[in-house]
Amino acid sequence: MALHPLAGQPIPAELVPNISRLMTAYYVLEPDVQQFPEHKVSFGTSGHRGSALKQTFNEPHVLAICQAIADYRKQQGITGPLFLGKDTHALSEAAFATALEVLIANKIQVCIQQDLGYTPTPVISHAILGQNKGKTTQLADGIVITPSHNPPEDGGIKYNPPHGGPADTDATDWIEQRANALLDQDLDGVKMMPYQLALASGYCQHIDYIQHYVDDLENVVDMAAIAKANIRIAVDPMGGSGIAYWPRIAERYGLNLTVVNDKVDAAFAFMPLDKDGKIRMDCSSAYAMANLIQLKNQYDIAIGNDPDFDRHGIVTASGGLMNPNHYLATAINYLLANRPGWSTDLAIGKTLVSSALIDRVVASRGCQLYEVPVGFKWFVEGLHQAKLAFAGEESAGASFLRLDGTVWSTDKDGFILGLLAAEMLAKTGVDPYQQYQALTRELGAPLYQRIDVAASLEQKTALKKLDVNSVSQTHLAGDEIVSVQTSASGNKADIGGVKVATRNGWFAARPSGTEASYKIYLESFVDQAHLLQLEQDAKNFVNNVFSANT
Repeated sequence: MALHPLAGQPIPAELVPNISRLMTAYYVLEPDVQQFPEHKVSFGTSGHRGSALKQTFNEPHVLAICQAIADYRKQQGITGPLFLGKDTHALSEAAFATALEVLIANKIQVCIQQDLGYTPTPVISHAILGQNKGKTTQLADGIVITPSHNPPEDGGIKYNPPHGGPADTDATDWIEQRANALLDQDLDGVKMMPYQLALASGYCQHIDYIQHYVDDLENVVDMAAIAKANIRIAVDPMGGSGIAYWPRIAERYGLNLTVVNDKVDAAFAFMPLDKDGKIRMDCSSAYAMANLIQLKNQYDIAIGNDPDFDRHGIVTASGGLMNPNHYLATAINYLLANRPGWSTDLAIGKTLVSSALIDRVVASRGCQLYEVPVGFKWFVEGLHQAKLAFAGEESAGASFLRLDGTVWSTDKDGFILGLLAAEMLAKTGVDPYQQYQALTRELGAPLYQRIDVAASLEQKTALKKLDVNSVSQTHLAGDEIVSVQTSASGNKADIGGVKVATRNGWFAARPSGTEASYKIYLESFVDQAHLLQLEQDAKNFVNNVFSANT
């Protein structure tokens, strides 16, 4: 993809989204699920997402989804409170009101942030786990209304069952089918009540999520060490749902922390444009994070987060914005040496398209690796049962256990990954990027790339159904192939594509779920020329699959 000429630059006035038009579309436009299948509810790895302007995230969608969740709770016997959170996208505010109208009408006790404030994804997970600890009945669950780091015009809603993490397909398939059935019958069966009555109802509980979460942070990160070392921390919430949390964290623990951007704007007009010229609050993008990167020499650690705070971006004075894979490997290496309360039997979770440097770190520290397909949902059970010490994915999302080895959250947590960077510097005197450099001198320096390649529906289907036994290729970029996988080594789940590895590199290919393309993930531990050869051989490998099956 060519770099947009305005990447990393302020947003021109003509590109600022029209939020009034967007909100009108939410209430006025309606999906036509019979004529346009793309208007249907579709739960991916992070719930249902869409835009009101495209008739894929409108009030009828949220009405149907929330009624379907209410019905699912009843079917599953979930009778405890439901923790409801929202981020700062414009459609999240509207969908929050719609959700309350349905959930309260179904006589569900709903907990929301007092003063109608925002609530990040990890806070909802943390609240669910805290409520359910030691219980077998009256279990709580949650909903987070967010499209994550997606553009301002987008909306999203996801469901977290009583385990606190992203719902698996057994739940999302049921909710999706029920919601689409309700849309198909013109919402017949949806219960709702006026918003003001719902808000004032005894079923709506106004609580302070912030204090409960902030007070508990010292049990997962060494906050005292950060304060004692007087680490200078800059935070850019990127206009997201955790914006009220950082000042409370700084005050509670006496941190030298500055929120460098305190703006909340549904148009996100303060953001630099991303690499493709879109407004995207992606804290792993150097273009979206341009404002914070410019301040790197004024602080020891700088932290960015996406709107629902399940992702992290780490900026150091020595290296700028860290590659997500590099930070994950460095964080794992640090944690394994600095968490005496953790059992030596714990495993480290990673997605199969995350850096193999993580594999090398885990092996060198004598630990067990747990590799899964793309999607944080695969880590939920391991985190919940405290069998995974750490779980992370290549898109800058991760969580880890408390200091005592018990569960903290079963969803990604951008707060603790940011604070961990400050702890790493406070405890070692060496910032995370410098620690990464030392790690590569010991275990090798990876070169990582992800590209999109055009593919037809038939080709994508062939790639998804690849039979390992049909592979005859024996070498990749000059090295002998040591493994060809169509299922993850950790949980044996189907990866929906293929991963091929050698001693010096690997590639993974997966069909896109929404585009006429497939994604190739590549990593070399040799050099740039080797990475280019990996790319060519990977494309040839996939083309051979296409030729044999289409």
